[in-house]
Amino acid sequence: MALAGVRVVELAGLAPAPFCGMILADFGANVVRVDRTKAGASMDTQARGKRSVAINLKTSEGVSLLRKLCVQSDVVLEPYRKGVMEKLGLGPEDLLKENPSLVYARLTGYGQSGMYATAAGHDINYLAMSGLLSCLGRSGEKPYAPLNLLADFAGGGLTCALGIVLALLERTKSGKGQIIDSSMVEGAAYVGSFIWKSRAIGLWNRPRGENMLDSGAPFYDTYRTADDEHVAVGAIEPQFYKQLLQGLKLDEDQLPPQMSFSDWPELRRIFSERFASKTQADWLRIFDGTDACVTPVLSLDQVSSHPHNSDRASFVKDSNGEESPRPAPLLSRTPAQACVNPGPLIGEHTVEVLKEYGFKSSEIEKMLTAGVVECSGVKAKL
Repeated sequence: MALAGVRVVELAGLAPAPFCGMILADFGANVVRVDRTKAGASMDTQARGKRSVAINLKTSEGVSLLRKLCVQSDVVLEPYRKGVMEKLGLGPEDLLKENPSLVYARLTGYGQSGMYATAAGHDINYLAMSGLLSCLGRSGEKPYAPLNLLADFAGGGLTCALGIVLALLERTKSGKGQIIDSSMVEGAAYVGSFIWKSRAIGLWNRPRGENMLDSGAPFYDTYRTADDEHVAVGAIEPQFYKQLLQGLKLDEDQLPPQMSFSDWPELRRIFSERFASKTQADWLRIFDGTDACVTPVLSLDQVSSHPHNSDRASFVKDSNGEESPRPAPLLSRTPAQACVNPGPLIGEHTVEVLKEYGFKSSEIEKMLTAGVVECSGVKAKL
């Protein structure tokens, strides 16, 4: 796999950092998640392909151990607020002195500088600060956040993974590591670059919910069908719009012009009534094989069984039968391989990993006895 041989230490956190770590693991990196001892059950739902070491960071021995793991690794992925690692003496400047080739990724909401650098927040706050939240919502309604996808995962975990891969690539030339300051505010804003860049051509010069791509246009929206399902319509270009009207059996000459903004509410009413006259399956029989840009709105339970997704094996099941998306994108020579084993228990691989990092059985036994580390699950062979 593409990242085979890359050692990653991921400090346990919520949503964005685990997703970043899962991406790296999916593509072959050796990802070790460092959990706190006495932490109970893990909340990491994106732990496939990772191993867990449980370390008591309230002890000097635990901090020293984490330092040794970090400086022997290629990447450190850290999700804490600004200053937490520095208080432990494990900030990037300290670790890079011992391992100049280390890539130290800091994934936070607001970044490592600025007035909010130490403030708490969540996806909705970062999205609000990025400017994107102001664009999301129906006409006349308040802004709404689309789950926690844009800041946590697109602007956070995915963007941070890109930064790590870029730093690893650059390291092949310079031999040097570097610090990655991954801000979810900035990452989300960067994902939304199209919004900024296309304002000048008139795509976003109307109020929220009244533009072509934000639910304003009736030919770019979702519609309820007779069986209480939905279809998604994206017939923007004239040639696609004509095929949409043909499938709906509507005469273009009897309708308002496609780009008449003032007539969009009436056009939406007509489309709504027409789509509500048939079931989703009926509409798919009409539109599949055309370029009308009409697709079913699939539930999470339906998506893997759709013929297109099924043909591509776009979703995988783990050993417990739980389904999730296959890693993307597909690489022709070194494709990712999603681990089918469930995520690790906290501390499940403590002994195994410490041995790989050069610790002797006697040293590990001593740390276990002193409570510096924990090993969960099946009793490890020392």
